[in-house]
Parts: sequence; structure tokens; C-alpha cells
Amino acid sequence: MGRRRSIMSDQLKEELAKELGFYDTVKQEGWGAIRARDAGNMVKLAIQKAESQLLQQSMNDKANQQ
Repeated sequence: MGRRRSIMSDQLKEELAKELGFYDTVKQEGWGAIRARDAGNMVKLAIQKAESQLLQQSMNDKANQQ
């Protein structure tokens, strides 16, 4: 089975890793060196940011319709 394409860009992953405090590990040892907990926290933060953006976009769309 082939590798799946990444949904998140490398830039986004790096920003999240910096925000969560494990970017140094990624920079020195690569993504394979991060803990499962850190990977989970990164996905959780990405979801929170995406939901926040969708909510903001929805609110802007509603405001523009009025």
C-alpha cells in the first residue's frame, strides 16, 4: 500500500511543533523521533485551529449576509 499524502503542510506542522515546544526534536532527529503524545497533541491543536477558523468564517459569512 502506498504512502498517503500529508493533509497538513510541513510549514503548518513546524509551526504547531514550535507552539507545542518539540520543534527542536523534529529539527535534530526528524518527525519519527517525536513521542506519540506530542503527535496527538499536534493533531488536536490542528483540529482546534481549523474549527476556530471555520467558526470565524461562518460568523463573517453571516455578518455579510445581513
